[in-house]
This record gives sequence, C-alpha cells and structure tokens, in this order.
Amino acid sequence: MKIEKTMLIGELIHMDELIPQMLMGAGMHCLGCPASQAESLEEACMVHGIDCDALVGQINEYLAAR
Repeated sequence: MKIEKTMLIGELIHMDELIPQMLMGAGMHCLGCPASQAESLEEACMVHGIDCDALVGQINEYLAAR
C-alpha cells in the first residue's frame, strides 16, 4: 500500500487507523470537517503550511513497515 499527494483526505483516513494520527501530528486538526474529506493531501498541506513531500514520505515509510 502506498499513498500519493493527489489522494483525498477522506481516502487516506480510511486506509489505516494511524494515518489520521499522523496527519493530526503534522498539523491537520480539521480531519472531522466535511470539507476536508474532499481535499487532496497536497491541497491540505498547502493550506496548513506543511511540506507535502515529507509527509507523504513519512506515511509511506510507515505503510511499508506494516
């Protein structure tokens, strides 16, 4: 399993139980907002000032180790 920055937040939070925690740890505290579900990871990172490539790398490292 691997994620890409074009994936929607709604998709990501259902892929693995720890992904929401990783997103919140990176500064995305609005995961429960209905609008965030239709945002891509790249869009959400841009809004929150987060390095998207670094976050994608961290999540993919976690998923590869599972």
